[in-house]
Amino acid sequence: MNVDEEVGRLKEEIQRLGQSQPDGSFKVKFGVLFHDDRCANIFEALVGTLRAAKKRKIIKFDGEMLLQGVHDNVEITLLPSPAEAASASAS
Repeated sequence: MNVDEEVGRLKEEIQRLGQSQPDGSFKVKFGVLFHDDRCANIFEALVGTLRAAKKRKIIKFDGEMLLQGVHDNVEITLLPSPAEAASASAS
């Protein structure tokens, strides 16, 4: 799986595990992603995939890198696509 495919799968998993927000974004805690069995089977390097997604401005979270245990309560936000953001603001 290449990086773009992994980032796409990450988006799916954040939508599955996270909470939908009124602006079309989804929020999930790092610990929830890290400890999920399905995510563990999909992502060889979850932290690397998160960093790649952040660099592409698909997600946001505080800090540069997340570590299991220390950052379990850090919120990861899957940003809405421009189309989702437009429809959310029109509502």
